[in-house]
Amino acid sequence: MGAGPLEEGAGAEVTPRVRAFFGLPVPDPQRAALGAFLAASAEAAPRFRWTPATNLHLTVRFVGSVERGLVEGIAERLDGLALPSFDLELGDLGMFKRGRLVRVVWQGLRSGAEAVIALAARVDAECEAAGLAGEKRAFQAHLTLARARAHDGAELPSLPSPPRLAPWRAGELVLYASRLSKTGAVYEPLATMKLD
Repeated sequence: MGAGPLEEGAGAEVTPRVRAFFGLPVPDPQRAALGAFLAASAEAAPRFRWTPATNLHLTVRFVGSVERGLVEGIAERLDGLALPSFDLELGDLGMFKRGRLVRVVWQGLRSGAEAVIALAARVDAECEAAGLAGEKRAFQAHLTLARARAHDGAELPSLPSPPRLAPWRAGELVLYASRLSKTGAVYEPLATMKLD
């Protein structure tokens, strides 16, 4: 396949790349309920960058910067696997730390973690089959709420308790493109795979 006139020339990018990940969206009612908690937490802990409610999702597999066609091909194959849907319920807060400093604040799952782990393994297998490196770290299902502004982490003051949210049915897996901007990341859905 030859290069067309728009593709010729020094520095022209023939294949667009995206910073991509697969995730499970959080439904609107749960996002809205978490919005007040996130706002109160941002006030209590300003040394952390709190996730906007519109961006809340459970990451199933972070892919990184890849050719868009490659990751869309993975999504297409996953869509043909008839992956099962399952129930999710958010649980307690947790932290990823470096020593005594907190780097990430997250919310775990009260139910559904095993199903998310199984889904992550299927997605990772498809990524490997497409030539991407497999995940080296053990997968831990969680909803990222905040990251420390400082690279090494920060001390985390007491936070308000998160609201107890109704469980929901995870009925779709989404392939997102993440575009970084000065105001934070913007997530654009590229493909949606129905979970049956």
